[in-house]
Amino acid sequence: MELFLVVLLLPEPANQQVWALKQEVHKLTGSRNALRLPPHITLIPPFRQPAAVGQALELLLQDFAARQLCCTAVLQNFAWFESRTLYVPVIQAAGLHALHADLYAQCSRHLPEVPAPTRPFVPHVTLATRDLPSDQVPALRAQFATRAYAAQVTLRELAMYRHNGQLWQQVARFELTAQ
Repeated sequence: MELFLVVLLLPEPANQQVWALKQEVHKLTGSRNALRLPPHITLIPPFRQPAAVGQALELLLQDFAARQLCCTAVLQNFAWFESRTLYVPVIQAAGLHALHADLYAQCSRHLPEVPAPTRPFVPHVTLATRDLPSDQVPALRAQFATRAYAAQVTLRELAMYRHNGQLWQQVARFELTAQ
């Protein structure tokens, strides 16, 4: 069984801006989990399946990306999931919601081994999660409550990752069709 993940990658300059924010949080807290992947919006969260499913998913994503239009969204400010995940919310993202729904519809029809979503889709870019020390959360929460960030992005790149037991490795990257 292998662990797979499907994401949309952020374009420049938002990619570098968010990467700098991730590194800042790491320096402040020691949190490393969010540094294991480039800034991204998760479309299909990590799931385990045999390698053959990963190969089929790669083919499905190639076909999907070739027919899927780029979409625009706005990254704005900071928020928390409970007290363990700091993130940048993605707003004005109707196209992103449609892309997410279309991807799961394709998987449901052609690759049912990809698990259906178990929670509502909340597009976001994670800055720190899981290994964020709980004693540092109040100060980090206070610091980010007074800060602002905004970027309008055109999401053009879909990527598939596989975890090799140590780290995430990009298996494939696909360009979405230009608008």
